[in-house]
Amino acid sequence: MASSTSSNGAEVPPVLPSIPLAPEPVKDPSEQSIGALVREATSHVSTLVRAEVELARAEVTKEVKKGLQGSIFFIVALVILLFSLFFLFFALGEVLAIWLPRSAAFGIVFGVMLLAAGLFAFLGYLRVRKIRKPERTIESLKESAQVFSQIGRGDQNGAVAPHELGGRHSATVR
Repeated sequence: MASSTSSNGAEVPPVLPSIPLAPEPVKDPSEQSIGALVREATSHVSTLVRAEVELARAEVTKEVKKGLQGSIFFIVALVILLFSLFFLFFALGEVLAIWLPRSAAFGIVFGVMLLAAGLFAFLGYLRVRKIRKPERTIESLKESAQVFSQIGRGDQNGAVAPHELGGRHSATVR
């Protein structure tokens, strides 16, 4: 695969395996053996799958780069917000110091901050504990593997009958 930048630094699309645009010379099927036909079909499917994977990888990489570049601005904003919270809590301590001794006022602010941190840590723990494995994706991949393992054992066209898939017709996106 070629690099994604040229010598002058300009973006160059990567070289992808491709399917020929012009039809290949067709040999009479009676002249070719079944092994040669299977080899040719396998080669075409392999090229198609590699091209699709490479296209998906190129598109996803491009979008991830955009997302990372945009997230940098959010991270900078969050850091500024976190540093400015110090002044908010300090001001809150000074306001409470009007009615209470200064040490008690800042102690109360510190206690409220600890309670808030504990509450958010507990809520985060509850959310993380609910994480489960991707059941539908795993099932869909198992069905796909089953379909690919059935290729060649189906009818003359290579199609697999729905009853051969254990009653499942296809994976559905929900």
